[in-house]
Amino acid sequence: MSEISGVSESSEVSAVSAPSEPAETEMTDKPETSEIRRLLGAAVEGLGGARRDGQIAMAEAVAQAFADGEHLAVQAGTGTGKSLAYLVPAIAQALADNRPVVVSTATIALQRQLVDRDLPRLADSLTAALPRRPDFALLKGRGNYLCLNKIHNGTSGEPEERPQEELFSPTAVSALGRDVARLTEWSSSTSTGDRDELSPGVPDRSWAQVSVSARECIGVSRCPFGTDCFAERARERAGRADVVVTNHALLAIDAMGDANVLPEHDLLIVDEAHELTNRVTSVATAELSATSMGVAQRRAARVVPAELAQRLDAAAATLASAIFETQPGRIDVLDDELATHVTAVRDAASAARTAIDTASSDPKSASARAEAVTALLDVGDTAARILDSFVPSIPDRTDVVWLERIEDTRTGTRVLLRVAPLSVAGLLRHRLFDHTTTVLTSATLTIGGSFDAMARDWGLAGSDDTAAAWRGLDVGSPFDHARSGILYVAAHLPPPGRDSTGTAEQLDEIAGLITAAGGRTLGLFSSMRAAKATAEVMRERLDTPVLCQGDDSTSALVARFAADEPTSLFGTLSLWQGVDVPGPSLSLVLIDRIPFPRPDDPLLTARQRAVAARGGNGFMSVAATHAALLLAQGAGRLLRRVDDRGVVAVLDSRMATARYAGFLRASLPPYWATTDGAAVRAALQRLRAD
Repeated sequence: MSEISGVSESSEVSAVSAPSEPAETEMTDKPETSEIRRLLGAAVEGLGGARRDGQIAMAEAVAQAFADGEHLAVQAGTGTGKSLAYLVPAIAQALADNRPVVVSTATIALQRQLVDRDLPRLADSLTAALPRRPDFALLKGRGNYLCLNKIHNGTSGEPEERPQEELFSPTAVSALGRDVARLTEWSSSTSTGDRDELSPGVPDRSWAQVSVSARECIGVSRCPFGTDCFAERARERAGRADVVVTNHALLAIDAMGDANVLPEHDLLIVDEAHELTNRVTSVATAELSATSMGVAQRRAARVVPAELAQRLDAAAATLASAIFETQPGRIDVLDDELATHVTAVRDAASAARTAIDTASSDPKSASARAEAVTALLDVGDTAARILDSFVPSIPDRTDVVWLERIEDTRTGTRVLLRVAPLSVAGLLRHRLFDHTTTVLTSATLTIGGSFDAMARDWGLAGSDDTAAAWRGLDVGSPFDHARSGILYVAAHLPPPGRDSTGTAEQLDEIAGLITAAGGRTLGLFSSMRAAKATAEVMRERLDTPVLCQGDDSTSALVARFAADEPTSLFGTLSLWQGVDVPGPSLSLVLIDRIPFPRPDDPLLTARQRAVAARGGNGFMSVAATHAALLLAQGAGRLLRRVDDRGVVAVLDSRMATARYAGFLRASLPPYWATTDGAAVRAALQRLRAD
C-alpha cells in the first residue's frame, strides 16, 4: 500500500462562526499557499519522506488560518505527519512577522520529539529555502529550573521545609542532604539548570529545595543572581526564537495569570488538543490539605509574629482533623461546622499574609518572605474560593467542591479538600482565543463524527454572541482502515456489571482471541484491578507471556512488549493514550468495557448535572463524550504505520445494543465492523501465519 493511497479527501466537518470579529493579528507578510507547498515539499524531500495529501491540506489550512485570523481545529489521523504540517507554516509565518509562534503539547515525549528531532532536522532542510535559519526554544515553568538564590540565600534543606514524617527519619534526612549537596554542586557546572538534564534525577522533595515557582520568585531586579538566572535565560532564549515549544500547563498558567510567562505572541498551535481542557482544569484546581496548610504555617512562622503563626497552626489542625473525619465525595452543601473551619483558615492565612513586609532588600529575607506569601495566598485564596462556591442555586455554581481520600502504603492516608471549575470554556475563550489565532490539532477531535463537543469544551462554540470564529477540518489518514483493521464487538457477552473484574465468559473470550493472535495483544482495562486480575488468569491459561502495568516502569514494559512479538501487555489509562508500537508486536487491541467515567467522579457528575439543569442531556454531553474520546484513543493504538494490520476487540455488548452505540462507533476510525467472533479469530490466525 502506498503512503497516500488511503488519504481521505479533505472535508470541513463542522464550522461555527459568530458575529464577533476574530482576534486581530498584525502581519508584515502572509506566506502564499504556493510558498507553503514549496516549503513543505523541500522539507519532505530533505527529511526523506513521501508526499501525503492530508499533510498538504493541513499545512495550507494552517497558513490560511494564520492569514485570516480564524481559529482552526484539525483532525489529522496517525501517519498524516501533522507535526510537519503545522511547523512549516509556523516557521514561514514567524520569519515573515519576526514574532514567535508558540506550540503547546500535552506530553513531555512530544515536546522532546519536536525540540530534539523534528525542529533541528526541519531547520536543516529549510535553511536554503528561507531568508535565514529558523531558531526554536523549549520553555518550561520556572519550577523546572534551579534557583541560584534559593541555593545560596534561601531555605534549601532546612527542616521546616520537609514533610513532617521526614523529620524523624535519619535515612530520609541523609538522602535529602546528599541530593541538595549534589544539586548545589551541579549548579556551578550546568549551563541550563534544567531538571531534565540532571542524570540521574532526584525526587520531587529534593528538587523543591533548590527551585521556586513563578509566584515565589523575588524578581530579577531584586535577586542578586538575576543576571545568571537559569529560568530568565530560558525565557530570553524563547523570546528570540521563531518557534517556542511549551506545554498545556504553562499555557494555562500564562492565560490565567496577570504576568506574561510566555513571550508575546499572536499565533498559537495546540497539539494533542484533545487533552487541553483536562490540563487547564488541573491547573485551575486547588486544594486544602494537612500538607499544604502545614507548609504555609511553617513558612509563615519564620517571618510573622508568633501569635499569628500559632493562630494559623490551630486553624489548620482543626480543619485537617475535620476533613479527615468527613466522608469522601462531592460536597453539595457545606455544613456550618466545616464552613466555620474553612473560614478560620482563610482569615488566619490572610492575617499572616498582611503582616509580611515584602519590601525587604536582603536576598535571604526576601526569598523567605516570598515563599511564605505564596503559600499563604494559596491557602487563603483556596479557602475563600471553596466558601464562595456554595451559592444557593446549584445550577448557578461555577465551581465544584469535593473531598478525596488517597490511600498510600508508603505515606499513609492523605485527605484533600478540592475545588475545580465546572468548565474552563469561558477561561479559554476570553484569556486565550480572544488574544491569539489558534490552531488545535490531534488524531482524535471528532466525537460522534463532529467537532462540536470539543469546540464547546474549549469555548469556541456556544449559543451566545461571544463564540469565536472557527472552522473544523478532517484531513483524513494515510491508512485504509476498512482494509487494515477489524472492529469486533462481542455482542454475545452479557453487559458488564458493577464488578470491574471479568466474567467467566469474558475471560474465555480474551483467552481465545489472544491465542488466535499468538500473543501480540495490548489489553486496555477500565481499572487497574481488572487489568491485574485478568493478567493473573491469562498467565495460567496462555502459553505466551503476559505483562501487566505495575510490574515495571511503563516505558520499560512497553519496550519489552514491542521487542517480543508473542508478549501481551495489560494496563489502564496511560496505555490508552501513550503506546506507539508499530509492526506485528501489536496485532490485537482488547478493550474490556466502554470507558465511562466512574459514577462517583465528583467533577464529571457535577458537569452532567449542570448540563441537565440547562435542559441538555448530561449523559451524552459528558459521560458518553468522555468514553468516546478514550475509545478513539485506545482504538488508535492499532495502526501506527501503513502496513500494520489487526483487530480492535471491544468486549462490551453495549457497543452493539445500547442507544448510544452509534455515537460511540462514529467516534472510532472506520474499521470494518463485525460481531462474528469466529471470523475474527480466523483473521487473527491468518495474520499470525503471515
